[in-house]
Amino acid sequence: MQTIEILENARSAKKDAMLLSSAKKNEALNAMAESLIKNTDKILSANKKDVEKAQGIISSVMIDRLLLSEDRIKAMANGVLEVAVLPDPVGSILSQTMRPNGLIIEKTSVPIGVVAIIYESRPNVTSDAAALALKSGNVCVLRSGKEAYESARAIVDALREGLKECGLCENLINLIDDTSRQSATDLMQGVGYVDLLIPRGGAGLIKACVENAKVPCIQTGTGICHIYVDESADFDMALDIIENAKTSRPSVCNAAEVCLVNEKIAPAFLPLLKERLSKVELRCDEAAYSIIGGTKASETDFDTEFLDYILAVKVARGIEEAIGHISAHSTGHSESIITKSEENARLFTTLIDSSSVYVNASTRFTDGGEFGLGCEMGISTQKLHARGPMGLCELTTYKYIIKGNGQIR
Repeated sequence: MQTIEILENARSAKKDAMLLSSAKKNEALNAMAESLIKNTDKILSANKKDVEKAQGIISSVMIDRLLLSEDRIKAMANGVLEVAVLPDPVGSILSQTMRPNGLIIEKTSVPIGVVAIIYESRPNVTSDAAALALKSGNVCVLRSGKEAYESARAIVDALREGLKECGLCENLINLIDDTSRQSATDLMQGVGYVDLLIPRGGAGLIKACVENAKVPCIQTGTGICHIYVDESADFDMALDIIENAKTSRPSVCNAAEVCLVNEKIAPAFLPLLKERLSKVELRCDEAAYSIIGGTKASETDFDTEFLDYILAVKVARGIEEAIGHISAHSTGHSESIITKSEENARLFTTLIDSSSVYVNASTRFTDGGEFGLGCEMGISTQKLHARGPMGLCELTTYKYIIKGNGQIR
């Protein structure tokens, strides 16, 4: 189907989405989760085709992002079920004021409309986005990368099957068939069809959307995430956190890409870090290289989202220099300080201007599920409307409903 036809179908389904009761939304979400499980074999078969095509074209860590298993499909279904039990944000009265003339002014949460998501090689985004869009009263238009298209198609077919079982319009969930750049451009320029565009992927995709979109666009961030090991840090805690943040899943945006170490502890700490991260390539500044060797960092290494077993390492003279470095090189995603000093923790959390700032914890927690949002539409690194993991509330806007009894001005 042509992209314009899909957008027309999505626009026509807006009214259906807006009129759904909370009970009907939850019924549909439960049916969608059941359908994912029921169609596991079909989804795995489609995913196998994607993985086979991607071999030798994308890296092994990116293959891991693409790969589905029975457990991962169960996790996708559980994510949909978690959204079902969350409060429905639509219709919530955010504030209410009675004016002296008797007018009652209610600021009320409402759906955005048609939400389009352009994403790359993570099939689970398909079900996450569909579930969040439905629960928040929106219609979703999904455009996956070509590497994940077969998987996304099978997932969307299963989700639409769940909608159909509940007697709902299948066009509440839509997948763009064209995976060329033209379809992405069509979404970016879909004025009158797309109410909000969310790019979820690498720096190139996000840059293209931000620069070329004619529809409202939320900038989700690449994740050059930093961990600063303060002079008072507990070494064992710091090593555990850095290992988790870098190696548990290096291909995701909340993985650590840069480690800053206070110069007072660097001679003792860096050798332990090198030993712990034996499978990670450490790209070190001059001070770190003089202590542990490794690979000398290039000018671009501190501005690179590696998404691989690579970590840039820098020795900082103190917390002020660490904060200054992060401020200059961060993409505004997630940063963490490892410290026993409440004063330094307070300084770090006050001055670091990222969407998520941690004290003594891994950056890997920047995730909708971990934040209690069920799942997420993406991680917003901008400051207007939505910031950080985007859940149900971030997929709504508001309008004022004014109730009177004949007032005139």
